[in-house]
Amino acid sequence: MDIARASINRPLYTWIIMLAALLGGIWGFVNLGRLEDPAFTIKQAVIVTVYPGASAEQVAREVTEPLESAIQKMGEVKTITSINRPGNSLIEVEMHDIYDGSELPAIWTDLRAKIQDASRGLPDGVSQPFVNDSFGDVFGLFYAVTTEGYSDAEKHELATFLRRELLAVDGVADVEITGLPDEAVFVEPDMAISVNQNISISAIAGSIATSNTVRSGGFLDSGQTETRISAPEGSDTVSEIAGLSIGAQGEVINVVDMAKVYRGRISNPELMIRFNGVEAFTMGIAGLATENIVEVGARVDARLAELDLQIPFGVELLPIYQQHLVVDKASNDFLVNLATSVVIVVAVLALFMGWRAAVVVGTTLLLTVVGTLLFMNLFSIEMERISLGALIIAMGMLVDNAIVVAEGMQIAMHRGRTSREAAHDAASKTQIPLCWERR
Repeated sequence: MDIARASINRPLYTWIIMLAALLGGIWGFVNLGRLEDPAFTIKQAVIVTVYPGASAEQVAREVTEPLESAIQKMGEVKTITSINRPGNSLIEVEMHDIYDGSELPAIWTDLRAKIQDASRGLPDGVSQPFVNDSFGDVFGLFYAVTTEGYSDAEKHELATFLRRELLAVDGVADVEITGLPDEAVFVEPDMAISVNQNISISAIAGSIATSNTVRSGGFLDSGQTETRISAPEGSDTVSEIAGLSIGAQGEVINVVDMAKVYRGRISNPELMIRFNGVEAFTMGIAGLATENIVEVGARVDARLAELDLQIPFGVELLPIYQQHLVVDKASNDFLVNLATSVVIVVAVLALFMGWRAAVVVGTTLLLTVVGTLLFMNLFSIEMERISLGALIIAMGMLVDNAIVVAEGMQIAMHRGRTSREAAHDAASKTQIPLCWERR
């Protein structure tokens, strides 16, 4: 009489449960969402408002207080914190913990509506308040793009092309381009001509400042028809800025006749990026929180491979960080760890307790862990570092529990108990101590 004989008379439903755990676990593993870290919801937003020339006291009184009063009307708000500096208002809003990620988009929409309504009563000169609630975006794919030999204009055009194409990939939430050269159109007047023509620098600046202003030209109403008058469209291109007209002493001259107009880099850029010593710009790609990052990364890689023929020669996309590869490796390593654990447990127990006990304990370990993957998929629990770590820790406890029960069964069976009686006695005597020990 031994442990293996218990399986001969095992009821049919036991085999069904074991088969369901095995096949369901395989299905769960294939369909589980995969992330590097567990998803979490940030319940905070920041409202930034600029009031040039105002003191900190004026900013607090004329900008922050009206906005705070509007925000306080929202019942979802937990705390409001404001910082007032000369010319700048910063308001941090935190929502109550009871609201989850599915409810926050509607809350942020309501917040923006409240801010929009309150901004109509702000003084002249105050910028439109900017509401930022996108703290949760994680750029899981990060590339450096090197473009040696290409002009700044070509780099900007390439970045726009790549961003547009990658945003169309299924599962991509955002693509952020950073490190592009900061350019400007420079107008350098010839002072001799300016003085001779009696044209002030402010007149040139005013002409340029209003070059892209959109204004209504009005309508001509002839009774039966109404004709809309369209004003000329402005532009910020070098050639059209050079062709702007300026009135001087009853005459009209172009900017190019009295100034040098050209496009160039800003001398003191806010950010410069180099990758392996080569000037580059970076491209960060964020996936949707509801998507499997491994699948999103595979789609992005496939799309970049398709775009390879359209990307100019000499442009290189060099990966800095690819989260989907890290996550995929972690998932595969877990399978290796599970298989290794089962093999080691079976080998050690076969040596000291017999091969039948080893098979029972090894099977129990495998089915329990694999069955857990089934329930993880059913309850939308992603496979990431925390859940994988918990599973690895649980594997150790499962082995310990199985060995205790198996040893108790062997002792009872040696004393003349049947396999079923031994299993019942061993489990009933140890279940409470083992559960208490795990706590």
